[in-house]
Amino acid sequence: MPELPDVEVFSKNLDKFLTGRKLVKIKVVNGKKLPDTAKDLSKNLEGKILKRIYRSGKEFRFEFEDGTLLGLHLMLTGDMFLFAEKNDHHSTIVELHFAGNKNLALTDRMRNAYIKLNPVDKEGVDAMELDFKYLKKIFNRKTTIKNILLDQDLIRGIGNGYSDEILWEARISPYSIASAIPDEKIKELVKIIPKLLKEATDKIDKSHPGIINDEVKEFLKIHRKVNEKSPTGYPIHIDTKGSRKTYYTDEQALYA
Repeated sequence: MPELPDVEVFSKNLDKFLTGRKLVKIKVVNGKKLPDTAKDLSKNLEGKILKRIYRSGKEFRFEFEDGTLLGLHLMLTGDMFLFAEKNDHHSTIVELHFAGNKNLALTDRMRNAYIKLNPVDKEGVDAMELDFKYLKKIFNRKTTIKNILLDQDLIRGIGNGYSDEILWEARISPYSIASAIPDEKIKELVKIIPKLLKEATDKIDKSHPGIINDEVKEFLKIHRKVNEKSPTGYPIHIDTKGSRKTYYTDEQALYA
């Protein structure tokens, strides 16, 4: 699933491609899991000018000039593709047709990606806007710190890959109990989280101009299968629980 840096770059590029254009038609190809009907989507969106596209956590927001919002979530396996006359991409969920043959297809082989009219943001604070007081508060839980970082109702934007990167930078084991994290480490995280995510965003933007799909992972230090050791020479361990893989090293202190 694309995380904050990917979604930030995708949003920026989509905004360049589509903002200012009229949404001529919305075509629902597979609407079984969509929360809104094709009729409601057409009624609320067609004929309106797109004002801007921006990121909200790990989701996209398409804001139209009258204030109507369309949320888009890629989930685990969703993708977006621009096309002109004909959409040749498989597993399409919906097509957005804009004036000037600038069209966008949302696809997902697992059929879980979706769009939603006037979505409400989750309650979590955006990962770029954290402060010590808030982290201290949400860390007062008897659960692992990684679970806290992944909970979008607490912190919006961080996923599995970047949680491992953040915790390695802070030298905190992902299995540390959140309530046991000392204040000095929480203060480090307040600085590390936005810095790491901003650096990742800049790297993706620079190395993949115009990108609107896929996840860019080649510069990750820890959460990457081809890396056997950390930049400091420690072996990288990989734990698998269900579909989630956790990457970490023995450099990371366990707080319990």
